[in-house]
Amino acid sequence: CLICLSFYLSFTEEKLGQAERTELDAHLENLLGRAEATKHWTERVMKQTEVLLQPNPNVRMEEFLYEKLDRKLPTRANNHELLGECMIDAGHEFGPGTAYGGTQTITLAETELRIAQSEFDRQAEITRLLLEGVSSTHAHHLRCLNDFVDAQASYYAQCYQYMVNLQKQLGSFPATFSSNNNALTATSSASVSVAPPSLTPAPTPGQASPSLNELRSSSGPRKARVLYDYDAASSSELSLLADEVITVSSVPGMDSDWLMGERGHQKGKVPITYLELLN
Repeated sequence: CLICLSFYLSFTEEKLGQAERTELDAHLENLLGRAEATKHWTERVMKQTEVLLQPNPNVRMEEFLYEKLDRKLPTRANNHELLGECMIDAGHEFGPGTAYGGTQTITLAETELRIAQSEFDRQAEITRLLLEGVSSTHAHHLRCLNDFVDAQASYYAQCYQYMVNLQKQLGSFPATFSSNNNALTATSSASVSVAPPSLTPAPTPGQASPSLNELRSSSGPRKARVLYDYDAASSSELSLLADEVITVSSVPGMDSDWLMGERGHQKGKVPITYLELLN
């Protein structure tokens, strides 16, 4: 205890300039300086930390007034930045060779800058890829449009060819009915297939068989076989299927090219040229 008291008195006198300074070892001097620096910066960091944890109410009031007055706050460092600057200054004084100084030399601002730069680079790369994809998207759209146009052109070309073939068949259609009813009955199924299904040639007056003429002059119904398919053009007509048997009768005042046909509960006009009267 006496030794400690003696050392303390000697140290106090040296500090007050009342005694000559005791020469110490260089390493001990370095340790004492580091201890003093540690004490100083620890107190400053602790003080700034308290300011951060317990903000100054005057600063809050000032911010509130500026907000109410719709005025811009003066540019100044906030408590987080002040604490960071205090720690940075402490690290600089300790030097990069020390553990504490080495960790503090990397500033908060630099860290945030690196993070922001990394995020910016990532977003820039995404934007670049999207912008580069615009050109390829345009090219893809053009290819799809070209394929669509080619498909439409091919479709309408086929439609045109079908219409040309149909026109040729319709051109030869009346000649098929120019023969008498017996020749039509003896024609093979292959010859009958020349007439395209679901086509409705206009009935030609004067081509009905003698038995149909006889039916027109009578009032009784008769059975008739349908020679070709027929699609009704209006609600007053009756659609027909080839080879089916229906009941037909003549109605006074009806066009001479038509008869009244019945199939079950269905009833309507049918063209004479599509029928073969049965005995």
